[in-house]
Amino acid sequence: MRRADRLFQIIQLLRCRRITTAAWLAEELEFSERTIYRDIQDLVLSGVPIEGEAGVGYLLRKSFDLPPLMFTLDEISALALGAGVVKSWADPQLAKAADSVLSKVETVLPANMKRHIDQTKLISPMRRLPADVAAKLAQVRLAIEASEKITFDYRREDGECSQRTVWPLGLFFWGVVWTLGGWCELRQAFRIFRVDRMDKIASSGEAYPKIEGRTLQDLIAYEMAKDCDA
Repeated sequence: MRRADRLFQIIQLLRCRRITTAAWLAEELEFSERTIYRDIQDLVLSGVPIEGEAGVGYLLRKSFDLPPLMFTLDEISALALGAGVVKSWADPQLAKAADSVLSKVETVLPANMKRHIDQTKLISPMRRLPADVAAKLAQVRLAIEASEKITFDYRREDGECSQRTVWPLGLFFWGVVWTLGGWCELRQAFRIFRVDRMDKIASSGEAYPKIEGRTLQDLIAYEMAKDCDA
């Protein structure tokens, strides 16, 4: 957790309780009491009206509130729609993260803007990815984040099957279908794979090297050049 996020969470927790001890905050946020004491001192010095002392507890005056984020209505609509798309078309972990983002935004919005999120007319249909495809998507996404090679069986549109070892570089969403772009060791070239046609996905546990000419940016440039030549 970034320090700025921790300070924000301390204020939010103080707002929800009458008297709050540093020990309780430390347990809730999974940081040491010493860190909490230092954070509270910094918040007080910055002007946040926290009363109390170490060993007794802390109280945030009810008159204090965080200034609302200056979102426009269009920005709120974009956030709500984006979160809806993620919840409908991403893996469960990202869907949960999308809900968390909206909750954090709603916490600091004035009442009239909160209503705008609930009453938005921009809807992402709740046609979700099949559970097996969502699971594959999560596997691939984690491998990308870890920069680890993956192996899988791949079935082409014509039915031909092959086994691949790929350096996963990026996931691309095309409205209905997710594809994986990466460096294919079998073809020794960039290749694009539909995630729903990938089976028996496994991480090799082996990190692939960062080589000039085989990065995500190189893949994007390669695909854009193909489009220009078409």
